[in-house]
Amino acid sequence: MRRRIAGLDVHTSLDDLAGRDVLLWHHGSPQTGAILAPVQAVADAHGLAVVSVARPAYAGSPRHPGRTVADVATGLVPVLDALGVASVVSVGASGGGPHALACAAAMPGLIRAVVTFASPAPFSGDDSWFERMRAPGGLWAAVEGEAARRRFAETDAFDAEQFVDVDFAALEGEWVSLGVDAAAAEAEGPDGLIDDDLAFTRPWGFDLAGVSASVVLVQGERDRVIPPAHARRLKAALPHAALDLHPADGHVSVLRHLGAALRR
Repeated sequence: MRRRIAGLDVHTSLDDLAGRDVLLWHHGSPQTGAILAPVQAVADAHGLAVVSVARPAYAGSPRHPGRTVADVATGLVPVLDALGVASVVSVGASGGGPHALACAAAMPGLIRAVVTFASPAPFSGDDSWFERMRAPGGLWAAVEGEAARRRFAETDAFDAEQFVDVDFAALEGEWVSLGVDAAAAEAEGPDGLIDDDLAFTRPWGFDLAGVSASVVLVQGERDRVIPPAHARRLKAALPHAALDLHPADGHVSVLRHLGAALRR
């Protein structure tokens, strides 16, 4: 089901979520916020309904210029209130990871656990943050500000070397819906991706040390988009985090561990 709540484009797996335990899916960059088939399948297997919300400037959610990671979480509070959910597992993939963590800071009584996949860590302010990223151009530009990031978007092209063989296998198999959805998001323009990159390279607006929920940080050691060092930085900053490293996986293929992460 697709509806508008608190001005945002909201997708839910059921019409009535009152009193339900839910998987709150925070999509990657770029995506439309649509519920992806493998996410739905894993949630069903764990008895969870799914809520997925397009971040501002994606799909039907209006742009919020200058938004921080924390701003996105704050914007989700009235959405979950309106839906009347009982509890939330906050799950973020790639660019959704910081937002999954921000929700735990914003709604500690509602978020019972957090799972991230290949999440960036807060910007360190130095070149070490970019080490081993295959194509960091958008993030480099974002450090210089919105005008620079928009100039980069004019010539930005996908670098296939960001993905390893198992990533392409995942996109051709179980996670084909992710690739289709990313293409749909890209066709709608760059604003969402630009605003995500700007948010990642600014202060996030909350303190990781204040996240009281348990967190599982799932990371592929072959990831060339968000390298494993980011997961280790998050592990060091979060008080209740477990690091789940997968030596054979890259940026997309690591998502195959969603079911296992929910069982932890």
